[in-house]
Amino acid sequence: MECGCPGSLLSRHRSNFRYAPGVDAKTFRHAHRVTYAECTVGNHVYYSRYLDLLEAARGEFFRQLGAPFRHWQDQETIFPVVECRLRYKAPARYDDLLTIELWLSAAAGVRLNFACRILNQTGALILEGETCHVCTGVNEKPKRLPEELTRLLEPYVRAAH
Repeated sequence: MECGCPGSLLSRHRSNFRYAPGVDAKTFRHAHRVTYAECTVGNHVYYSRYLDLLEAARGEFFRQLGAPFRHWQDQETIFPVVECRLRYKAPARYDDLLTIELWLSAAAGVRLNFACRILNQTGALILEGETCHVCTGVNEKPKRLPEELTRLLEPYVRAAH
């Protein structure tokens, strides 16, 4: 199945679903220690919990930009996920120290797409993926990304290859 987000890394590189951060833009890194509550009886992170981890990392990304989600909500702007794609490569386990890496794969018009990968403390690839967002008002009608945000995001946008 192909990610249908316009400008998506997956739609451009369907046969090569591998994210390797390049040198042409910044990569945001967020550390997370796996809690017992995130694991199954089999001692691995339950698959849907990775979406929570990615959401937390995106929240921290916006916070370090100096404009957390609350800032945009106060301006009646939100960024709902409209599509996501995750590929699980290895299990993360209780007490693993994970590094969640995010970078922008698209930020134009109403679109805001994040590519990501999660590594464990040994550097093993746990997950790779992409989330596709649309900028809307709190009324859920699409609107262009705010100029202030576009300016803040510029160092993080990857050039399309």
